[in-house]
Amino acid sequence: MSSPRAEPGPSREPVPASPPASPRKPRGDDQGQRHQSDIHAAQSSRRLLHGLVSLTVLILIVVGLLLAVPGLRGVAHTVEHMPLGWVAVAVGCEIFSCVGYIIAFLQVFERAPVRFGARVALSELAFNAAVSIGGAGSVAVGAWLLVERGGSPGRVAERSVVLFLLTSAVNVITFILAGLALFTGIVPGTSDPLLTLLPAAVGTVILAFFLALPAIIDRGLTRRLPNPVRVVLETSADSIRDTRNILFSRDWRIVGAIGYLWLDIAVLIACFAATGQVPPVAAIVLAYQIAYMSNIIPIPGGIGVLDGSMVGMLVLYGAKATAATAATLVYHAISLWIPAMWGTAAFVALRRTKDRPLTLRPPRAERRPLLPRLRSARSEHESTPEERHTLH
Repeated sequence: MSSPRAEPGPSREPVPASPPASPRKPRGDDQGQRHQSDIHAAQSSRRLLHGLVSLTVLILIVVGLLLAVPGLRGVAHTVEHMPLGWVAVAVGCEIFSCVGYIIAFLQVFERAPVRFGARVALSELAFNAAVSIGGAGSVAVGAWLLVERGGSPGRVAERSVVLFLLTSAVNVITFILAGLALFTGIVPGTSDPLLTLLPAAVGTVILAFFLALPAIIDRGLTRRLPNPVRVVLETSADSIRDTRNILFSRDWRIVGAIGYLWLDIAVLIACFAATGQVPPVAAIVLAYQIAYMSNIIPIPGGIGVLDGSMVGMLVLYGAKATAATAATLVYHAISLWIPAMWGTAAFVALRRTKDRPLTLRPPRAERRPLLPRLRSARSEHESTPEERHTLH
């Protein structure tokens, strides 16, 4: 769950409006690049379509099993009697989770036009939901879309890694906090060290390693490593610095990366509320995050694999089996179909507008705050024609 070097500055352009100035390439080279881009686009479109078809077939199989297997009829009954109000809350949380990812994307690629950036972010979510490529793979799809519109491949790759690491960092920090909260008894739920302290300790070690990696590189402790390994580590260190700057900056847009995860977890909590049996929230968080590790298995949407893992972890953390199964199935359906459908529409829109030029937003440091802009517009509106002439 995710995505990447000096500190990013205002002059960086993650999505150039046009390729950098360079000697004009022969027309044949331009046509060849366009042909390769069209081939890539066609392949990606087919993968997305096949993923959506596979997703539909797998969901129909799951529904058939619920109706046909006697032992699962209790689950089907629970799902059937879920209050629509709670289901609507779950759907709303998933929509806002997608919005959170859009905000996170635009925070990392801060000069990308808002509409274009939102469509790229939603396309990533669609591929992540429908095609078995994982979180890093879906970010790669977004990188291709950015490069196709003129972005520097190297720069786009760097910022894509920052995006992946940013969302991953929020996951790890949430994982640590949930484990410690359960172990210390701050929140209700099991205090078994194997289920609480151990996950928190593993998360802490991973987070500490990545935060310490830039310092390790700066001290030259990797000089004896093979050159390819050292280059990868140095590049990773730069990406970690950028991620750390974003993560700990006083920028309201960090709510995007946080909301992307927390609102998706809220979908599962709302589905539990619809069953009438809600386990401790921290237990749901830990079970959710551990279960998502099964997404490394290449199954479209993680159908079956994620469901089984999540139900098993939820039961291990104290949830009732029937409620856990019903909540997981409804959660998974919502968390797959909303980003898949919304993202597919965004991807189609991107393909239809791929030849339109892009206008970069100005660097954040050069943008006027919203409140002064509103005040300026109001004063200009209230001024006389003679006064308005002097304002310009």
